[in-house]
Amino acid sequence: MSATPSPSAQSGLPGLPGGRPLVPLRPWAGRHRNRRRVLAPVGLIVVMAALVTPLIGLTVLGAGPEPAALGTFFAFLPVVPVVAVFLWIDRWEPEPGRLLLMAFLWGAGVAALAAAVSNFALNYAWSRTVGTEVGDVVSTVVTAPFVEEAVKGAFLFALLATRRREVDGVVDGIVYAGLVGVGFAFSENILYLGTAIAEGGLHGGIMLFALRCVLSPFAHPIFTSMTGLAVGIMARSRRPIRFLYPLVGYLAAVCLHALWNASASLLGQFGFFLVYVVFMVPVFAAVAMVVLWQRRREQRIVAGQLPRFVAANWISPEEVRLLSSLPGRSGWRSAVKRRWGAEAARAVRDYHTAVTELAFFYERYQRGAIGYDADHWRDDLIGKVLEARERAVLHPQAMATAEEVTGPPPAHRAPEPIS
Repeated sequence: MSATPSPSAQSGLPGLPGGRPLVPLRPWAGRHRNRRRVLAPVGLIVVMAALVTPLIGLTVLGAGPEPAALGTFFAFLPVVPVVAVFLWIDRWEPEPGRLLLMAFLWGAGVAALAAAVSNFALNYAWSRTVGTEVGDVVSTVVTAPFVEEAVKGAFLFALLATRRREVDGVVDGIVYAGLVGVGFAFSENILYLGTAIAEGGLHGGIMLFALRCVLSPFAHPIFTSMTGLAVGIMARSRRPIRFLYPLVGYLAAVCLHALWNASASLLGQFGFFLVYVVFMVPVFAAVAMVVLWQRRREQRIVAGQLPRFVAANWISPEEVRLLSSLPGRSGWRSAVKRRWGAEAARAVRDYHTAVTELAFFYERYQRGAIGYDADHWRDDLIGKVLEARERAVLHPQAMATAEEVTGPPPAHRAPEPIS
């Protein structure tokens, strides 16, 4: 890829330290495609949000309006902190907000409703075949995990089919899967909490709230994260067996889910807490360790690619130290917001995200993990970086703040341009 400035870039852009030119390859067409893609996601969000209504309606019919309202309130309480954890995980390359919302609504609407209908039909079939008592056990321990993890994981496969660029690796897979699980748990908790309040009063509802929303709010997100982790590995791999990874992840999700349901249904209170301590806590700790490891890996990827971007004149040398760490980026945005306002800070944030996406792309490109549209994808990402910087330099002080935060830059020796 040539790093020679185009005539339009020879004069540089206003506000760049030293008047360094930035080098586009060709006009970026991504923004025009994005405009055409706005209506479809909005329509899907509306449809998925509407699908939550029948589930609330079922709770009202079965438990009554007041228990349903209280159940909805209690079910919502753990949503904000759990979602906040997944957004914290996603700090290096924040995913598009509408896709995160779609993930949550898929779990809360599409997956929850599909699972409710499927479980009801299969439970009826089991009851007619082996009797009500055995049928309930089989439905809870076998049928429900297979069905629920399938409909939750379907969002990840739909995302790969339609927006595969958004899944860069393990962190993205866990974030999207986690939000699907949060949404599913939200709808399921409405039904269970509403029923518990109707049957056992407020005391019964609070006891169930403690078990489901305080003790185990990450249960469904962790189950589905097994599928998300496997999908993230597949997205980064070019090995022929990569298509088997999601199947392994799905089966792991089913096994964890089945173990969890069995502990609650078959083993009694002691068995439930035993499984919780012996299996679920270690699994949660292992997923947390994987996330932290992957976040450090993402930091190394970004830091390793930035000098090459400087050589190509896509970013300024003064920005490398800030772009290489989350504290540096946060300090830059905070300084910009404090001095020049929220709009300038948003422009800088978008610039940070675009640089990160380009760094992740080149890391995958160098490993041969990019498909047939690598050139088109690369040019789109470079266009996003340049457009984001162009918006940021409408606030020249915002870009100058990078040099103020870092201090005078050290002597810089540029590597060979990207080829």
